[in-house]
Amino acid sequence: MKSVLVTRPKHQAESFVKELEQYGLISFVFPAIEIRPVPGWQLPDLASFSGAFFTSPNSVQFFMERLLAEAPEELEKLRHIRVWAVGKTTARDLAVHGVETEPVPKIADAVTMMAEIDGDVINSHSFLFLRGNLSLGTIPAVIGERGGECTEITVYENIKPSPEDTETVKQLLEEGKLDCLSFTSPSTAINFFEAVGSTELPPHVLVAAIGTTTAAALKKIGVRVDVIPPYFDGPSFAKAIAEALNAPAEPS
Repeated sequence: MKSVLVTRPKHQAESFVKELEQYGLISFVFPAIEIRPVPGWQLPDLASFSGAFFTSPNSVQFFMERLLAEAPEELEKLRHIRVWAVGKTTARDLAVHGVETEPVPKIADAVTMMAEIDGDVINSHSFLFLRGNLSLGTIPAVIGERGGECTEITVYENIKPSPEDTETVKQLLEEGKLDCLSFTSPSTAINFFEAVGSTELPPHVLVAAIGTTTAAALKKIGVRVDVIPPYFDGPSFAKAIAEALNAPAEPS
């Protein structure tokens, strides 16, 4: 049986592991990042912004937790400004709170999303960007280039893997027990290769990226990318990996 390394945080890995299992693939979960909230930031007056950007479920979770605990009246203001979400999962998490989002692009990355926003929507307007500590800065850069203003708030941070877990993964690679490494964000990719200390991989090991942004981060550090799904979501990612590994099973 073929095996896949899953680098998602533990609380997000289970659903993807189940997707892989449908194709008869074994998973090893190695959280290349763990997520925790950033303390100390202040809730802004949301009525002062024309719109807000959320790029991950984590940004929704940690922003909404603070908002609902400290200033629940701000939720109604959020519902009355334009809100953009990178990815369907992020949009669904906002919908739970009654927040409608702009249409989610087919290619779920910040570059594509920003390219689809008309320049007049941004020019001379102010926006809020809820981010993690490893954000690539694409959204504020585009807003600035188009004559808008962007307030950035870092609401969560990524914690690197432990030395013990890292040694286990290095051993699995050395023993030929991993057939594919899967990455679901630039931070999982960067953290993984920083942790193992090398971008050299056994020739049989495939590298899979859930989308173009993650693939670009891998290529930037000198790692080839063998698998990118046509749709940037968990089920499509699992299917693409299975096809690349020639897994015989079909999902039930």
